[in-house]
Amino acid sequence: MLSRRQQDTYQFIQRFIDQHGHSPLLMEIATGLGIRSKGTIHRYVQALARHGLVTLQPGRHRNIRLAGENPSPPRHTLPLLGRIAAGCPIEAIADQEEIDLSEFFMGANRFILKVTGNSMIDAGILDGDMVIIEKCASANNGAIVVALIDNETATLKYLQHNRDGSLTLVPANPALSPTTYSASRVYIQGVVVGQMRSYR
Repeated sequence: MLSRRQQDTYQFIQRFIDQHGHSPLLMEIATGLGIRSKGTIHRYVQALARHGLVTLQPGRHRNIRLAGENPSPPRHTLPLLGRIAAGCPIEAIADQEEIDLSEFFMGANRFILKVTGNSMIDAGILDGDMVIIEKCASANNGAIVVALIDNETATLKYLQHNRDGSLTLVPANPALSPTTYSASRVYIQGVVVGQMRSYR
């Protein structure tokens, strides 16, 4: 039988994977359960593994997998060799880490759109860029959203909520003007959470 805290840990892992598309880190579980010690969480996870509810994948950064879950897809990693300033030069020192691109971009509720046009150039989003979108039906002020207008036209813009309940879609290009709509005309389909660009 699982203890109450072990059950809480298992349920948290299930919810986290459903929401994010990957398993949580021990610190994320600890934070979610209000427990300070990673060692305590480690013991809970080991207990779940002994009971056959999860499996632990050696060598993986996020190594918890629910029993019966399909094996994780192959990792696509690039080495993180250091940090570099965009202003004054600093020494780039190797960190001996790898960035798992699948964890960086992937998620259960995410998809990619290819940008057409220059309405968001001052936000660093250029024509031809790929943006990673996380599905959602609402967003905070200042978020870059995919907005469907009148169920016909989708656009990528900053979102602004107005006091009268209307929404303003704001381009990041001084040559273009913001446009205000009644809330009933705008359906938020997602927010930008990442961006990709190839220089070749």
